[in-house]
Amino acid sequence: MKLNHKIYDLFVTKAQTVYVEILSLGLGYTAVTTSDGGIGLSYTLYENKTSCIVLNKHINYEGRPAVELLDKITSANSIERSMALATVNALNYDFALTLPEDKDNSVMLDAFEIGEGTKVAMVGFIGPLAHIFEQRKAVLEILDYSRGLGQKDDFYAKLGNWADVLLITSTSVLNNTTEEILENVHQDVKTVMLGPSTPMIAEAFDHLPVHMLAGTVPLDKENILGAIRHGMGTPVLQKFSRKSFLAL
Repeated sequence: MKLNHKIYDLFVTKAQTVYVEILSLGLGYTAVTTSDGGIGLSYTLYENKTSCIVLNKHINYEGRPAVELLDKITSANSIERSMALATVNALNYDFALTLPEDKDNSVMLDAFEIGEGTKVAMVGFIGPLAHIFEQRKAVLEILDYSRGLGQKDDFYAKLGNWADVLLITSTSVLNNTTEEILENVHQDVKTVMLGPSTPMIAEAFDHLPVHMLAGTVPLDKENILGAIRHGMGTPVLQKFSRKSFLAL
C-alpha cells in the first residue's frame, strides 16, 4: 500500500535516532512513548486471533531504536501494524501538539456544511457523531463489518454517485483499506480521516482525496497509559487528550 510506504519514508530518518521508551499493547488501544518526549496512539487491531500468541517473536522493543517498530508498518501481522502506527504518532507528537483544537467537532461540521439533507457516508460506526448527524437531519449510510452494518458493494456505489461527505475511521490505515475506499469516491466528495489512530501528517495523504485529518493528541501521558492498560477506549482517552484537526 502506497500510504504505508509514504508514512515509513516520512519518519525513517527520525526513527533511527529516537528510542522507544514504553510500548503498551492494550485490548482497545496501543500506546508508544519515545525518548524525545513523544506519545502516540493506535487502535489495537486483532485479526483471526486463535491462540494466546499474537506476535511471532519475543522482542522487547523498549530501549531500542523506534525504526524497529516503524518497520512493522507494512507487516502482515495486524498487531505489529498497530504498534507501528502508534510509533508514527509518537514520532509526530511535537507537530501534532501545534495543531488547533476541534473540541466539539464544530470545525469539521461547519467546514463540510453538514446539515439537513447532507448525505454522509461513514466507514466505522462512531456513535456520538451519528447522533449529531441525526440531530442535524443529515442522511447517514454506514459501513462497519464488526457491527454487521452495510454491504460493501452498495456502500461503494453510494460513494461514487450519492455521498456529499465521507468519514473514515483511521482503523482503515491498519487494515489497509484506506486507498481501496477512496478509489470509489466521486470528485466532489469531501473526506475526513478521524479517530485516535489518525496520523496527523498532510504529506502522507497528498496522493489521496482527503480534505481533513481529525485526530487525538494525548496530553496527560500517565493517565493515557493507565487507561490503555485497563482496556479503556476512545471516550476515556479523550478525557486526557485534545481533539485536533488539520485541514488539507
